[in-house]
Amino acid sequence: MEQVFSELTFWHWLALGLILFGIEMMSGTFDLLMVSIAAWLTAAFTYFAPDSLSGWQGQMIVFGMAATVLVILGRTVLSGIRKTSPEHPTLNRRMASLVGQRGLAMGDFISGTGQVRIGDTVWRAEAVEGELVRTGDTVVVEGAKMTTAIVRRVMS
Repeated sequence: MEQVFSELTFWHWLALGLILFGIEMMSGTFDLLMVSIAAWLTAAFTYFAPDSLSGWQGQMIVFGMAATVLVILGRTVLSGIRKTSPEHPTLNRRMASLVGQRGLAMGDFISGTGQVRIGDTVWRAEAVEGELVRTGDTVVVEGAKMTTAIVRRVMS
């Protein structure tokens, strides 16, 4: 076993770091990222340190210490990076993003249903129960049902 360790070069550490980084990209645990950085630091140590220090024992000590410190830092100081950001509540819900916007009725609402222009788009709309909406009335979107805006006439 000692013979295997004694033949370690900086290329082995670079390859280990790359393999761990690839696994990290698939798993997203963040811990393997820290260990892969430790492997790259060990590769740098192996390349730049004098031969008397960069034997396999020195490499293992540097790798073990770097991995431990980086994982602890990743779990404590850098823990904010690990948190997923919450999605915006209306992301990919276009109708929900219309709530509160004003529009213009494109025609008289028949049986409570008609069309409104909001921005540069014409939407199917339903008037809030009991509302009478006529051509040219300003409306505000109060909700949404599937692809239909629920609107209320704005009193001028």
